[in-house]
Amino acid sequence: MEATFQIFLILLAVLAGASVLARRIDVAPAILLLLAGIALAFVPGMPAIELPPELVLLLVLPPLIYSASVAMSWREFKYNLRPIILLAVGCVIFTAAAVATAVHYLIGMPWDVGFLLGAIVAPTDAVAPLAVARKLNIPRRILVVLEGEGLANDATALILYRFAVVAIASGAFSLSKATGEFAVIVACEIAFGIGVGWLSLRARRLARDPQIEITLSLITPYVAFWIPEHVGGSGVIATVACGLYTSWNGPLLISSATRLQGIFFWDLVIYLIEGLLFLLTGFQMRSIFERSKAFPLDDILFAMAVVTAIVVIARFVWVYPATYLPRWLSKSLRRRDPSPPWQWVFILSFAGVRGAVSLAAALALPLVLENGKDFPYRDLILFVVFGVILITLVGMGLGLPTVVRWLGVAEAGRSEHIAEHEAEIAARREALDAALKSLDGFVQDRELSDEVVRLLRARHEIRVNQLPESLDPDKHDVSAMGTGLTRELISVEREFIHCLLREGRITDETRRRIERDLDLEEASLANREYRGPL
Repeated sequence: MEATFQIFLILLAVLAGASVLARRIDVAPAILLLLAGIALAFVPGMPAIELPPELVLLLVLPPLIYSASVAMSWREFKYNLRPIILLAVGCVIFTAAAVATAVHYLIGMPWDVGFLLGAIVAPTDAVAPLAVARKLNIPRRILVVLEGEGLANDATALILYRFAVVAIASGAFSLSKATGEFAVIVACEIAFGIGVGWLSLRARRLARDPQIEITLSLITPYVAFWIPEHVGGSGVIATVACGLYTSWNGPLLISSATRLQGIFFWDLVIYLIEGLLFLLTGFQMRSIFERSKAFPLDDILFAMAVVTAIVVIARFVWVYPATYLPRWLSKSLRRRDPSPPWQWVFILSFAGVRGAVSLAAALALPLVLENGKDFPYRDLILFVVFGVILITLVGMGLGLPTVVRWLGVAEAGRSEHIAEHEAEIAARREALDAALKSLDGFVQDRELSDEVVRLLRARHEIRVNQLPESLDPDKHDVSAMGTGLTRELISVEREFIHCLLREGRITDETRRRIERDLDLEEASLANREYRGPL
C-alpha cells in the first residue's frame, strides 16, 4: 500500500513537472506526458503499472465526457450537428471498414478481426487535439466540430467494437440486426441522458448547498454512463446528452457559490484525470514491449505502418467529400451554410489524433474465446493500437502548429477572437443598461433611501467604467493600465491585512473573509482582461 502511494506521488510530481515544461516550450502537455510515461516505464526498479481497461471505460471516461459536454455550447453543437454526425458516425464506420480491408489483404487478418481493429483505432481523442488547437487561433467552428466529434465518436466506436467481439466469438454477424440495435441504443441513450440531467438539476436545486451540489454533479456522469453501459449500450451518448442538457438549462438553476466552487473543483479533477491518463498510457509501453518479443519486429512495424497510414488517409478521403458534396447536392444547404475554405477542411482532416480510449478498448479484449481458444491476433492488435496512438499524438500534435501557420488559418481565428471580445463588451454594457433600468424601477416602486440609491448607482458606474470603450490600442491601453494598477492596490490591501493579523488586531477568520473578497475581485479582473490573439 505504501509503495502504491509513493508511485502515485511520483506520477503527480511528473504530471506537474511535465505541465510546467510543456508551457515553457509551448508543446501540448499530452505529448510530454505520454513520452514521460514511456521513459518512466523503463526506469530500473520501477514496477510495472497496468492500465485496467475498466478504469478508463467506467471510471475515467464518464467525467471527461460530461465535463466537456457541460462546457460546450448546445447552440453551437446543434448548429454543427450535421458535420459532427458525419465525422462521429460516418467517418468512424468508414475508417473501420478501410482498416479491415487493408489488414485483410495486406496482413491476412480475418474480416471480423480486421473490423474489430478498425473499430478500436477509428475514434479520435477528445482531449489531445483540442489542447493543441486552442492555442493556435484556429477558427472556432473547427474547434466546435472537433470537440463534438471527440464527444460522440467514442459511442459509435464502442458499439462497433462490441458487435465485432460478438461476431468473433459467435462466428455470425447480421448487418440489419446491428443497424437496428444501433438506432435503438442511440434513441434510448439520448432520452435517458436528458432524464438524468433533468433529475440532477432538480436535486441540486433542492440541496441548496455548494458541497452537496458539487457532490451530486460528480455522481451525475456515472449514473448517465453506467446504467446504459450495463444494459448493452455505450453510455457515451447518454453522458453527452446529460452534459448538454445541464449546460443549456443549468445557469439559472445553479447558485453562484456552487458555480464558483464547481469550476475550480472540476478544473482540478479534469486536469488530474487527463494528465494521469496519458502518463499511464505511456507506462503500457513496457508490457507491450515485453510481449512483442514473441513476434517478428518486421511484422509489427509493417502492421503499425499500414494501420497508421490507413487511419490518416481515410480521414482525408472522408472529410473532403463529406464537407463539399452535400453542398453541391443541396442548394438550400449551400445558401444556408456556404462551403468553408479548403484550408479549414485540411485542418479538420489533419487533427485525427488517437488516444487512451483506443488503448483501453484493446486492453479490454478477452484473452480467450468461449470455446477456450486464444483470442485471435490479440497481442498484435495491442502493438498496432499503441503504435497508432504514439505516432498520431506525437507526429500530428507537434506538426499541427506548422500546418496551421503554413495554411494561414490563424488569421481568420484572430479576427474571430477580436469580434468575439467586442461582442462580449457590448453584451456586458447591455446587461448593465438592463440592470440600470431595473434600478430606476426599484426607485419608483420601493421606498429606498437616497443613500442606498447612491450606493447602487455608484456600483453601476464603477462596473461601466471598468469596460474598455473599444479594442483600439490607444483606448485599450488605458483600460489595461487601470487593471494593472488595481492589481497593485489589491496587493497593498492584502499585505496590510496580513500585517494586521500579525499584530493581533484581527482574527484569522476575519482575514479569510477579507482575503476572499480581494481574491474574487482579482479573479474578476483576470476574467475581464482582454488577451489579444497570439
